[in-house]
Amino acid sequence: MELIWLIPLVPLAGFLLNGLFGKSFSKPVINTIACGTVAVSFLLSLNAFFGLLRLAPESRSVEYILFSWIPSGSFNADVGFLLDPLSAVMILVVSGVGFLIHVYSVGYMAHDEGYARFFTYLNLFMASMLILVLANNFVLMYVGWEGVGLCSYLLIGFWYEKRSATDAGKKAFIVNRIGDFGFALGIMLLFWTIGSVHFSTVFDLAPQQLAYGGGIVTAATLLLFLGAVGKSAQVPLYVWLPDAMEGPTPVSALIHAATMVTAGVYMVARCNVLYMMAPTTLLVVAVVSMFTAFYAATIGLFQNDIKRVLAYSTISQLGYMFVACGVAAFGAGIFHLMTHAFFKALLFLGAGSVIHAMSGEQDMRRMGGLKSKLPVTYTTMLVATLAISGIPLFSGFFSKDEILWQAFSSPFGSPLLWVVGLLTAGLTAFYMFRLIYLTFFGQRRYDDHVASHLHESPKVMTVPLMILAVLSVIGGYIGLPKALLGGAWFEHFLHPVFAKGAEIGKLAEGAGESHATEYVLMLAAVAFVVLMIFTAKRYYLDHAKDSEQFEHGFGGLYKVVYNKYYIDELYDKIIVNPLVKGSNLLWQKFDVLIIDGFFNGAAWLAGQWAISMRKLQTGMVRSYAFVFLGGAIFVIGYLILSR
Repeated sequence: MELIWLIPLVPLAGFLLNGLFGKSFSKPVINTIACGTVAVSFLLSLNAFFGLLRLAPESRSVEYILFSWIPSGSFNADVGFLLDPLSAVMILVVSGVGFLIHVYSVGYMAHDEGYARFFTYLNLFMASMLILVLANNFVLMYVGWEGVGLCSYLLIGFWYEKRSATDAGKKAFIVNRIGDFGFALGIMLLFWTIGSVHFSTVFDLAPQQLAYGGGIVTAATLLLFLGAVGKSAQVPLYVWLPDAMEGPTPVSALIHAATMVTAGVYMVARCNVLYMMAPTTLLVVAVVSMFTAFYAATIGLFQNDIKRVLAYSTISQLGYMFVACGVAAFGAGIFHLMTHAFFKALLFLGAGSVIHAMSGEQDMRRMGGLKSKLPVTYTTMLVATLAISGIPLFSGFFSKDEILWQAFSSPFGSPLLWVVGLLTAGLTAFYMFRLIYLTFFGQRRYDDHVASHLHESPKVMTVPLMILAVLSVIGGYIGLPKALLGGAWFEHFLHPVFAKGAEIGKLAEGAGESHATEYVLMLAAVAFVVLMIFTAKRYYLDHAKDSEQFEHGFGGLYKVVYNKYYIDELYDKIIVNPLVKGSNLLWQKFDVLIIDGFFNGAAWLAGQWAISMRKLQTGMVRSYAFVFLGGAIFVIGYLILSR
């Protein structure tokens, strides 16, 4: 465990090697460096995890201070790393899933001209995320936080020859600046109030120095949540994530499954002590995230770009994770973060396999009948779809059911949250099986040219799919609900991290729970999900010819949902265009007329003065002698008269 500092450092070394010398390396060398460093990071994470397990539960928190970074008066920030059950889970997810995505990328990006640059950015992304989740203080966390933001910009706009890609990268970067500004203000407020940015100090002193439900802790947690809203794409700062699909598909998988968008959920869970002291903030988190989950799910219903369907799915699933945090079930949120990493990485990589086979085509209306052509891709994507839909025995069922149960039974939850969560689960099952039916079933809707190149992806791409498929099945069994087999190992493992927050919120373990009620709600959720799956089958498989009529049968509502509620257009109208017009006005009126006018006028006056003074320089000795004599007479006259 004393080597935890190497976990982010090794991928950082890979970034430096490929970044400095990648152009002179062969592709196998680039592969070895990029994938090998992440593999080493994963092995180190495994070693740290098992080392943590050997400790008593109350002792599972180890810090390693590499060096003092910013000592300035009362302010001190170290480059220090914290290993506890929460960070252990995160480093395993980030490095494990990240490694599989790196391996997959070897095949997917094999013919790309920016091969070395791609893996350079990918390694930096991994290093930044690992710094974020291992940091023992807010300032170092912020370094990782901004690092993943930078990498998202670089990778979303990786194909910079495309205007849409560069625009998407800039959009992600700018939208995240709003959230990051709030996050920075929250950190400053905590330091101003408590006098430290160190996690253990802040969480130990907060209950003593901040009033429960007080204005300061509420403001600080809301500002931190604003950062999470931007980074984890919640309403109203979600608009960057669907456009992020312009980047290579492995980038989408990395952003959605293992790195950037999970950062906000992790940060809120890490700050559980502060959030448990701010019940108003918990309510805001629960309401905003449940609205986001439902809202994004409705948009996903009728999207036709296979990657955009998955993008809105991610926004919705992140909403689920935040709902868990909002009802003080932080462990359930992290549990869903973990299972989601498995099946969402699989879905994106599977979509990449489809796009690879279809010569770059992403519109599901131009696919169909791919089941027999891409058997491995189909089977693994079906497993992931069953998992995200919450079908029993798959990983997503256990984590999603836990969140729905907590939304219903927690003192911070309500039956209304459960109802909206249930509707969201049903919509998720509908649009995900719509994706499966449109992509893999029915008659082919692609041309002969695409058909002639259609083939299953190479093993370097399909083996990661198989591994993720296995994890999508078995990944949920470490968190079996309490109604089954008496409780969850995963929850007990994370308990030391959330114990202090639970004590503040006076949450007694097991209080107010009824296994009978949990069973009934579980069965209701499964029944509704299955009903929605058969509804999708009815309109997109059994009667596929009627699917367009079915969609347009919703009239104006279909148009609104298909166009994503026109939110991007609304933002353009009320934010972007006024800013552009205001900037042009300031440029043309203030900058050109006033600022430029002042300095141009000063330059003109100086020039005129110089022209006038130039006439004094005649170059004739007699003129200079005459002036000299005149000056001398003037001085002598002045001296005589002044006596």
